[in-house]
Amino acid sequence: MNVLIVHAHPEPASFCSALCRAAAEHFRGLDASVEVSDLHAMGFDPVASERDFTERADADYLVYALEQRNAVKHGLLQPDIQAEIDKVRRCDLLILSFPVYWYSMPALLKGWIDRVFVSGLFYGGRRIFDQGGMRGKRALVCATLGGRERMFSAEGIHDDLRELFRPLLKGTLGYTGFDVLEPFFAYHVPYLDDAARGAILGDWRQRLAGIDGQAPLEMPVTGDYDAHFEARIR
Repeated sequence: MNVLIVHAHPEPASFCSALCRAAAEHFRGLDASVEVSDLHAMGFDPVASERDFTERADADYLVYALEQRNAVKHGLLQPDIQAEIDKVRRCDLLILSFPVYWYSMPALLKGWIDRVFVSGLFYGGRRIFDQGGMRGKRALVCATLGGRERMFSAEGIHDDLRELFRPLLKGTLGYTGFDVLEPFFAYHVPYLDDAARGAILGDWRQRLAGIDGQAPLEMPVTGDYDAHFEARIR
């Protein structure tokens, strides 16, 4: 198995970083090939711009997705983008490791997705969901946050955290063809003692140990919709 962990926490000593290291250690212990893109340590630039292309199809007006398609076709992506794309293409399992910021991922990770999940390769036209460019690969989100778990329940003030992450789970990972596994959330992390953190690490390792038996989240099937994806036909 080839595993890519994309990590986006600014503090190496954080519990989020400990979860990242635990995942890397787990899979390396199984003789898997593990790559880690630590975005802060790498100094990864999250800003999508015209600088992402060594040449432009249209130098006068930037349509970013169209320039991505052209760059994929002609090998015109900047090396930092191409290097990350190559890592994703090599992996069988993608793990995104990050702290929750404002019901979402950090801007650094969002920018990694913006620049790396390129149109023309990850998605495009009818190549979405079950026909997406990353079909056959799995994706797993591991995120830490300060709130208590019951705050993110049907009765709690924030509602279901998985639903809040729908834009990432469905609209990004599922959309590009990944089999998206149930996310792993570590709650109330800044306020836990070492014993409680150790228990979460144990749950995380157990989750990883059983990963081959985990069914992916349900995603749309393109064949169930009309030619314009505007209405269900099945």
